[in-house]
Formats: sequence, C-alpha cells, structure tokens
Amino acid sequence: MTATQNRSAQHPSARSPRGWRALFGTFDWRRELTLAGATLALLFGLFSIWQTWGLWQVQQAVAALTPTRVQAAQNLGDWFAGLRKQIALALQDPALQADMAGVHSTAAQTRLQALLPQARRIELFGPDLNEVLHADYARFGYAKAAQLMRAQSKAAMVPFEVRGNAGAQTLSLATPLWHGTHLLGYTWIEFPFAPLRARFDSLPAPQGGGRLELRQLGLLLLARGGSAQPGAEDAGLPVPGSALSVRALPPDNYVVLTDSLPLALLWVVLGFGAGIALLWLRRRAFGSTSFHLGEPTLADVMRDQPQAAPSTAAVAKAATPAPAVSAAPVALDRSIFRAYDIRGVVGTQLTAEIAHLLGQAIGNLMREKNLGEIVLGRDGRLSGAELVTALGEGLRDAGCHVIDLGAVPTPVVYFAAYLLNTGCGVAVTGSHNPPEYNGFKIVVGGDTLSEDAIQDLYARISEGRLKHADGGSLRQQDVGHDYLERISGDVQLERPLKVVVDCGNGIAGAFAPQLLQAIGAEVIPLYCDVDGTFPNHHPDPSDPHNLEDLMLSVKRMGADLGVAFDGDGDRLGVVTPSGENIFPDRLLMLFAADVLTRDPGATVIYDVKCTGHLAPAILRHGGVPLMWRTGHSLIKAKMRETEAALAGEMSGHFFFRERWYGFDDGMYAACRLLEILAADPGRRAPGAILAALPRDVSTPELKIALAEGAHYAFIEQFRHNVHFDGGRISLLDGVRVDWPDGFGLVRASNTTPVLVLRFAADTPEGLQRIQDAFRAQLLAQQADLQLPF
Repeated sequence: MTATQNRSAQHPSARSPRGWRALFGTFDWRRELTLAGATLALLFGLFSIWQTWGLWQVQQAVAALTPTRVQAAQNLGDWFAGLRKQIALALQDPALQADMAGVHSTAAQTRLQALLPQARRIELFGPDLNEVLHADYARFGYAKAAQLMRAQSKAAMVPFEVRGNAGAQTLSLATPLWHGTHLLGYTWIEFPFAPLRARFDSLPAPQGGGRLELRQLGLLLLARGGSAQPGAEDAGLPVPGSALSVRALPPDNYVVLTDSLPLALLWVVLGFGAGIALLWLRRRAFGSTSFHLGEPTLADVMRDQPQAAPSTAAVAKAATPAPAVSAAPVALDRSIFRAYDIRGVVGTQLTAEIAHLLGQAIGNLMREKNLGEIVLGRDGRLSGAELVTALGEGLRDAGCHVIDLGAVPTPVVYFAAYLLNTGCGVAVTGSHNPPEYNGFKIVVGGDTLSEDAIQDLYARISEGRLKHADGGSLRQQDVGHDYLERISGDVQLERPLKVVVDCGNGIAGAFAPQLLQAIGAEVIPLYCDVDGTFPNHHPDPSDPHNLEDLMLSVKRMGADLGVAFDGDGDRLGVVTPSGENIFPDRLLMLFAADVLTRDPGATVIYDVKCTGHLAPAILRHGGVPLMWRTGHSLIKAKMRETEAALAGEMSGHFFFRERWYGFDDGMYAACRLLEILAADPGRRAPGAILAALPRDVSTPELKIALAEGAHYAFIEQFRHNVHFDGGRISLLDGVRVDWPDGFGLVRASNTTPVLVLRFAADTPEGLQRIQDAFRAQLLAQQADLQLPF
C-alpha cells in the first residue's frame, strides 16, 4: 500500500488537523455564539431602521390623507348640494305645480324633464303611494319603491343613492312635491353616473401615495391612487346629501414590528447597542476574532472524506420521482355532493374512508389558500363520532391543525370559526334528515362551500388529487361557555316569558335550554336529551306533524310560546298558545321591522318559498326586499354580496348580520324573537303580537318523494314545458308563479330526493285555484305523481 493509499484509508478522526475531531473538538462554542448573537443583533438593528423608515412614511401619508379626505367629501357634497338645490327649485315651478294639482301627470312630467334636462328618467306619482307600490314590487323595482317609501315616511327629499352594476350605474333619489303644506305627490328622478365620476376624478390625487375611495354601504364605487396598506381601516367620511362616503387609505408599506414611531426607534437603538456590546465582549473575553490558519474548513474535510459508491437501490430510488398525489381507494356516490353541503346514508353512500378523503381534500383547499387551522364539531347522531374522527385524520394528513369542539350544534361550529379566528370549520351533521343520514357543512376562508366548490371536492377525491403534508395536529377545545356568554351578554329580556323548548332529541338540547334561561326566559324542556335515534319525533320543525307535542305542551303548561329546533340547531320553528304554527316568513317580517329601526334602508333577503306579503312588509319599514334561491350557503353568499343586514328562509333558517355574524342560527334567532316579544310597548301577549302579522291562506312545505336525482330531472323538464295563464313565472329556483292574489312554487330539494311545493293566496278560493293550476301542469308532466294536495 502506498503512502497516499494508507493516508486515504485512515479514519478521518485519526488525522490532524484535517479530521472531524480537529474541526469540532477545538471549536469554541461560547466565542462563536457571541459572534452569531452580535450579527443577529446588528441585522435586527438594520431591519428596524428599514421598518422605522417605512412607518414614518405611512404616518406622513396618513397625515396628508386626512385633509384630502375632508376636501374630497366637501367637494362632492357641494356638487350634490347644487344638484339637490336645482331639483328643489324645479319642484317649486308654478306651471309644474299647477299641472300636478290638476292631475295632468303627462304635462307635469314633460315640464319637469325640461327643468331638469340632465335627468335620465323622471317618474311622478300622486299623493297616495300605497296603491301604486303594492301592486307589483318586482316589476315596479324594489330599490325605487324603497326610496319612495323613505321619502313618504320622512316627508322630505331623501339622499342620493347609486344603483346598478359597474358600467351601468345611475344616481337616483325620491322626494315629495309640496305646495306650501299641501302634498301634491312624489317624484323619483334618475341621473347619469358619469358626472359624479368626472367630479371624483377631478379631485386632487392623494399626496404621498395611498388611495382615495368612494363607497356606498361598503361597496367600492370609485378609487384614485395606488395600492392601499393591507388591513388599513377607515370608517369613511359621509358625503352630505348622499348615501356615499369617502375613505382615505395609506399606501402599502411592509411594517410588521410596531405602529409606534418612538418604539420603532427604540428597536433600532437596542439592536445596534446589543450588537456592539456583544462584539466588545467577544474581543475582551476571547481576544482576536480571526480563525487559526491551521483549522480545517468543511470543504477540506469533505474533499478528503472517501466517497462510497451509491447502491443500485439508491440509484433506482433517486431515478423514480415520488408520487405527488394519492389515488382514491373507494368509489364515490356523486349524488351526496349536493348544492350546499355533502349528505348521504351512512354505511352505503357515506363511510369513514370517504370522510378521511374528504378531510384531505378540504385540507388541500385550505393550504392552497394559506389557511392552516380548522374547527370541527358534530351533532348527536350515532355515526358522528366515527365520521368526525376520520375527517380530522384526513385534515391532519393534509398538514392542517384541527380543533375538535366535540358534540355541538352547527351554529356553535360557525361561532368557533369566528371566536378562534380560523375562518374554517366543518359541522358533521345530518341536519333534519332521518337518523341513517349524516353529512358535512363546510366553511373555508369564511365562505360556506356550495355548488361548484362542493363539486371541486368531489373532483379532487375521485381523480386522486390529494396531497399529503406533514405537520398536522389535533387539540380539543370547549367553546360552549363562550357561545352562551356572547349571546346572553347582548340579549336580555325586558320581562320574563315562559317558553317550551322542543329540541327533538337533537344536539340543540345540550345548549338551547341553558341559553334561553341565560337571557331571562323560564324554560320548560321537551325532548331535550340528546339521542341520535330521535325516538319521539323527527327533528324537522318545518313539518307541522313534528310540532304537535309542542303545541299540546304550550297549552297545558300555560306557556307564552313554544320553540322547536332541528337536528343540528340551525333552524327555528314557533307555535303560539292557540296552537298556531307561525311560519318563518311571518317571523321574518317581525325580525325585519326590528332590525330596520336600527339599520334603515338595509337589504333583507328571503327565499323563493316565502309569502308575497313579505316584500310589502319590508318596504313599509324602509327596507329593501330581495328574493333569492333556497339554501343556507347560497343565502350567506348573497348576504356578503349585498351586505344585507338580515335574511331568512321558509325552512326556518335565519341569518342576522346586525349584532351577529351573518350565519344561520336557530337558537340565536329564538333569543332575538323573545327579545322583541318581551319589549312590546303595550306588553301584549306574544301570541297576540304574532297573530297581528300579515298573513294569507297557505300550505306548509309539501313534499313529493322521487328517486335520487329524478327530482332534478323533473324540474328541468317542468321549467321548459309549463304555461300558467295570468301568472308571472320566476325560474330563480325551480318554478314560482305569482298572481295578484297569491303564488305557487315547485322546486327540487337539495337535501333529500323530493320535490318541495308551497301555495299561498289571500282567500281559500284563490288557494284552490292556484293549486288546481299546478295540479294540471304537474300531472301533465308525470301522470303517476302522488300529489299531497
């Protein structure tokens, strides 16, 4: 063996000074850690200088934006004031007033158009608005009707509002037309949006960067300047004479350490001070900071280290890329992926394996949105524990942090997503379905998944596009006390009410009685022990048969009211001592009247199954009614889009954004109902208050069972084949036909394979006529249908 071979064969630790022992055995950790600490402190000082500079720039921009915002609001307010003055002068024109007094509406409209040539459209009405407005709100226009109703209630010109979508926006207002103290009528005037845009564009650009925004009820209309600082808040300065506001936001600047300039300067001093002090200490304690020339470098050691030939297995492993996805091990029934949740029969359509894959798919979606934490809860069904465990394992396999809430109502899952700031949650629940069903209601990034988003989860699983990631975790947390405390801290009854609470053996039984007691009610529990077999009756308050025991209990116990909840606590049913079932669309009238006292002009959303009396009731209280498709996730999405303050469905879902979070919560809705009833100025009995609500002759939700999927096919054909004489057909969700005295509806349920029908009219004769019309059309489509009416 040569000298060179002998040296190469020696173990590295036997050689000096180029061995591993020489490298690490003589390493002075105290000295090098001191140097590392000094380096980090100096880098922190430099970072603090950059942050201080950025913070100073932001503060300078904010200071400059304040007068800009004030000037912009005043400038636009002056423009609106000029336009309002021009309108007021035109309305005082003697010829116009003479034409109005003589009921020469055509001549009056021509005269007013000549006085206001820039107006796009002008409409004149007599002093009695009710006859005009109540004829047909949808055709007349809800927004226009709401403006006229506000002008009527205030007896004055209302503020300008922007209406329409981007590219087709207009300015409009309504005002009464007075001759002294005599009311001649009302006018609604629409102006083009372009002059306002030109006025806004002529405003001085924000100094020092930032952005100037013109908004209406949170909706961005116009903007000037660059990008704004993320998370910057500005409540906005109102523009006089309009429903608009001006916001001024500072420029985007990456500031993370502090919002205080003195504290930022302190970080600079501490960083540089600590770095210099550590360098001085190192030199004083250890002498020269230079390395000994004889010490080996890591490159020296690696160069002298003998290299082993790679094994055949290692080469093969390196040549084969790791799979990016995992294939779905089970077959999926696509029908369980419904319009606004996932739901099916446990053991056949829905298994623990599917729940695991679903958790992985949800986790992948979360990670794509840079979301890492999610809350899970389950209702009282017997299959819930197994499914939520499998779901959590799938989420952890995707690298997510899971917070298990245990057995809680669905609204508590939604609440926990807000409380714990996760923005994500899954409620494992079969809702009001039979005991053999279970399912998943899913929220990701604050959005309740529906339609395309639900189908995307199906595609991820069926195509095997499920990625694995490490780092997932699980912890348990109880938020029940926080939920009860949050509601009872806001809602308290002005007088005690005796209430029978029927939870149908659903999970609401573990929360609702304590909650209603906490707000000041005397509670009589009925079927409040949680039992996933639902031994007493089906947990669906929309079916009147399920309310029979509650009606009997309210009467026998001398209670003021009876309330019922569905299997997961997000729907509410109400009965009175007289045995009347107060349908949710009538309850929504009461909720709207209350909310609109604090949020006038707010939008109130209702689904296609609601009575035709609801829209006029909302308008009478100064709100804007909006009919939308049935489905809790669809309603919540529409609420975000329109910034509605309240929404409700005929099924008993109620969504409060005023004083609450905008999700559906039957237990919270019960608290708000009792609050309204207990605060009645005349101290009327709850039954009397509810009986006074507008009503019609109506049916509950009627159902026709069909094969899975057949109900969708039926509606699709029905939409193209039907014809109703004298009725206005809406295809928003199924087929709804409105007549002057009532309506009829048939739609496909998105939770069970049934057709859902509802009919209402002003008289029994009208109801019979509408049902006969639908009966003929339904049987013409499918002669063997078993109709429930």
